[in-house]
Amino acid sequence: MKYTVQIVGVGGQGVLLASMVLGTAAMRSGYKVAMSEVHGMAQRGGSVISTLRFGDDIISPLESAGGADLIIGFEPVETCRNIQLGNKDTFVLMNLDPVYPSMVAAGFEEYPDIQELVESVRSLTENLMTLDATKTAISAGKAVAANAVMIGAAAAVKAFPLKKELLKEVMLEVVPEKSKDLNSKAFEMGYDIAS
Repeated sequence: MKYTVQIVGVGGQGVLLASMVLGTAAMRSGYKVAMSEVHGMAQRGGSVISTLRFGDDIISPLESAGGADLIIGFEPVETCRNIQLGNKDTFVLMNLDPVYPSMVAAGFEEYPDIQELVESVRSLTENLMTLDATKTAISAGKAVAANAVMIGAAAAVKAFPLKKELLKEVMLEVVPEKSKDLNSKAFEMGYDIAS
């Protein structure tokens, strides 16, 4: 068994935390795990990509283009930018809440239409699930828990090999004590949406 997850987003969205949670849960499930991260300008809102591979015989942390089993897109444009990491059978979780680059926020450029982004992903795979993780996190208590919503949603993906209870347990170990209730609620909401 081999399973590859590509988690994409921008700095500050919790991409690396999510990959650490999934990677730790995979190790505790008895799988070999390899991870790779690209986060050059992450602290300035730049692109972040984390590759997580786990299974019975994993050697390299890198996966060839088109080899992802699951793409977790924390941001719509980043999901589209990295869609070549998957194929027609790849399951894609796509958060619909945009993070505007500085040129868009300053009014010099326009952010692409969200529905057009969704359709471009759907043209490559029918296995697309969209969710508004940020709004869901706000209804759970705070926008910062959007990554917990996404981790919960991943737990509900068809044929995802890691158990929901283990993912939640690991996530609650790494978040601050004061945020455990918020993240627990956000995780369950994400799981329910994806179910």
